[in-house]
Amino acid sequence: MRLLFFILLLANVVFLAYSWFEPGALAGAEGQILGQQLDPNKIRLLAPEQVTALTRRAEPPKAPAPAPAPAPAQAIACLEWGGFTDADAARARQALEPLGLGAKLTQRRQEDVSGYWVYIGPMASRQSAVQKAGELKRLGVEDYFIVSEDTKWRNAVSLGIFKTEDAAKARLAALRAKGVKSATVGARETQPGKNWFQLHEASPALAAKLGELKQAYPGSEVRECAVDEKKG
Repeated sequence: MRLLFFILLLANVVFLAYSWFEPGALAGAEGQILGQQLDPNKIRLLAPEQVTALTRRAEPPKAPAPAPAPAPAQAIACLEWGGFTDADAARARQALEPLGLGAKLTQRRQEDVSGYWVYIGPMASRQSAVQKAGELKRLGVEDYFIVSEDTKWRNAVSLGIFKTEDAAKARLAALRAKGVKSATVGARETQPGKNWFQLHEASPALAAKLGELKQAYPGSEVRECAVDEKKG
């Protein structure tokens, strides 16, 4: 015990002597402690939105929206291919058979009219036609002639040929006013009929196939049906 007492006493004497002769050592230790303290002048208070921004979790970047899918091509309500003579129509129908169109395929015939006329139908004989002409003359009708060369209309009485149906109807109305009751309006100088094949609800692929077939028939045409034809 006595030895331990002398050791502690000697240690205190040495520490006091060190502090007395080395004052910079103690000052350095105190300065290091003071240097680690906060400087009040450097403290800056954050605004509430800044605190919120610091505490908010970073959101992952949003993936770009996928591009909209292209709209599917629409089918054509009614597409028609023509106009064919009777002979060409038979070949065109055979070319369409491999497509298996079934009820989607219909055929129509178009009669091209190049004029209209006002007439009284063919009489039983030339003499009857002459008598009818005499009646017209007594009613004040001077513009007429008796058809003789056309087999179908032989002994008919023509009262005028017109380019439009409206003009022919106007002529008929004038004749009615004079008392002519047996006259009528009809098509005149019709051209050979043409045939058209109509494809209903035609897909884009079917329309393209029709365009390919058209190349083998010079003069044929592929087009959309008229409004009244689409309804049928």
